[in-house]
Amino acid sequence: MNPGWDLRTRILRIPYRDPFRIARDSHGEGGTMTTVIVELVSDRLPGLVGLGEGYPDAYYGETTATMPVVMDMLLGAVHTADLDASDPVAAAASLEAIAAAFDRTIRGHGAAKCALDIALHDLAGKATRTPVHRLLGLSAEIPPTDFTLGLDEPAVVAQRARRAARFPALKIKVGGPADLATLAAVRAVYDGPIRVDANTGWTPETAAPLIPELVRLGVELIEQPFPPRRYDWLLDLQAASPLPIVADESAVSIEDLDALVGIVDGVNVKLAKCGGVGPAARMLERARELGFRTFLGCMEETRVGIAASAAVASLAEWVDLDGCLLLADDPFEGLELGDDCRWRLTDAPGLGVAARP
Repeated sequence: MNPGWDLRTRILRIPYRDPFRIARDSHGEGGTMTTVIVELVSDRLPGLVGLGEGYPDAYYGETTATMPVVMDMLLGAVHTADLDASDPVAAAASLEAIAAAFDRTIRGHGAAKCALDIALHDLAGKATRTPVHRLLGLSAEIPPTDFTLGLDEPAVVAQRARRAARFPALKIKVGGPADLATLAAVRAVYDGPIRVDANTGWTPETAAPLIPELVRLGVELIEQPFPPRRYDWLLDLQAASPLPIVADESAVSIEDLDALVGIVDGVNVKLAKCGGVGPAARMLERARELGFRTFLGCMEETRVGIAASAAVASLAEWVDLDGCLLLADDPFEGLELGDDCRWRLTDAPGLGVAARP
């Protein structure tokens, strides 16, 4: 690592409020999430600490063991002088250049890049006394977040839906034998839009007969019904569906967007997949240029990751930034959810988030 950087990492394991399962793996097994928090210090910015977070997902090839190795490699590719914090404009340009250097160093590894990219944005924001969203030239006016309910028995999911009724939309994890029963049970207790996320758990045979029922139940969109590279299946389903199909596992980074043009209506951008705040902003902007409807998602992150995501949320049509709300105990504070279910972006420099006392 470049000696001008000091990187401290901490692995957090935090229980969920409710069991949280999805279709494609044993995600959340045991009722606990695992994330990596980083603190980054530059010898050129004494007294300032950049806070970051990366959520390692083995599905994308990352674990708590791979992330520190990759982060050391990434920091070794840039110098502390590469972060120009003389003013917000210079800082924004240098952050984009550093992200490009990260991509030249190693492909993929979005969570490792994400942790450092968030920390660098927090550091630059603190040094220039600028909130991250303003550093990016983005608005503080963002859409409200939905709330996500994991796979479970239909009656259990309905009970949780009733508790979450204040949210303007609910995202329901599907991909099991009781999908229709679950959605019907939720609709019986909730009047707002329902978004369904199959996490690659459907096949064309299971998906096709569901479409008319999903329309009848007032479903707003369908997220990642099939495996990532089954573009043929996605194309056929989108052609037959009046509901937008949104790619998630198929849309990991900005490089994936061109191949999805004409295949699906929307893409779900997540910081932990694409590499952080700057890469997410550029991916959302490119998706809009290509005509996609834009969805901003998250992992089950603390307020560190959610605050970073909220900074780019003005670029999204749909927002799913509820990760920290799924946790039994978030150890960070400073980001508040309004009564309208919108995250409040303030004038606090950087992320505006700190560890609770």
